[in-house]
Amino acid sequence: MEIRTLRYFLAVAREENMTRASEMLHVTQPTLSKALKSLEDELGKKLFVRHSFSISLTEEGMLLRDRAEDLITMADKIEKEFVSFDDITGGELFLGLAESCQIKYIADAIRTLKNRCPKLRYHITSGDTEQVADKLQKGLLDFVVLAEEPDPKKYNFISLPEADVWGVVMPSDDPLAKKKCFRPKDLAGLPLFCSGQAWEHDIPSWAGELFSSFRLEGSFRLSYNGAIFAKSGLGYLLTFDKLIDVSPESGLVFRPLSPMLETKLYLVWNKFQTHTPIAERFVRQIEETFRLQAM
Repeated sequence: MEIRTLRYFLAVAREENMTRASEMLHVTQPTLSKALKSLEDELGKKLFVRHSFSISLTEEGMLLRDRAEDLITMADKIEKEFVSFDDITGGELFLGLAESCQIKYIADAIRTLKNRCPKLRYHITSGDTEQVADKLQKGLLDFVVLAEEPDPKKYNFISLPEADVWGVVMPSDDPLAKKKCFRPKDLAGLPLFCSGQAWEHDIPSWAGELFSSFRLEGSFRLSYNGAIFAKSGLGYLLTFDKLIDVSPESGLVFRPLSPMLETKLYLVWNKFQTHTPIAERFVRQIEETFRLQAM
């Protein structure tokens, strides 16, 4: 199975049209059709359903699409790493970042490192712990920021300088906006928005026995989207402080939880992964940035 053939397959899967895919790939349609037929023969499975004017994926095709995307990403990452391996002025970094105002420390470290290594290029994937941790495990990312303490047997990690504070985001004209803080009893029965990860771990530990009275209206991976739903009056968003614009013009307010609920974040990388020179420099720069912040 060749990487080039997988690229062909993904192009057809995205375009759902052989003609458009061949034009995008700059290959003839017969060449593309032959490559995909060979791939189906090699795997012994039908990957596409041909319609009059379009192509859709079979169940096996959807499985291959998910696997092929990871393989292509890894192939591109390896190529970029080897091209830049001996370049002392730059290289490629692949990072997966959770939502947090503390990402500013990562940005500060990259800014300083880029001044020293002007050819540095970095690629950011945003997501929750489940999303970015999976890509780290597969080797698709060099570093991730996680909102839960990593397993020291599998990972090296550094704690970010601060902790994120939880609270509730709601419309500023909501009657509950008059509260200065929210206790577990205040949230009982309310329609709540929250990330799936926090709903399983952080919120139950904070709410205790009252968690059984909490009602999840909807889950969001990105707080920004959750805030839009909260602003529409559909529910109350549980999220970190400083992620959502709560200026007077925004029409939203943030109220902290009481007792205070905090979450530590960690910069994490695989313990037994061989890093490129630029990745090693990044670790040293992060350590310096965090050390200066602690002073």
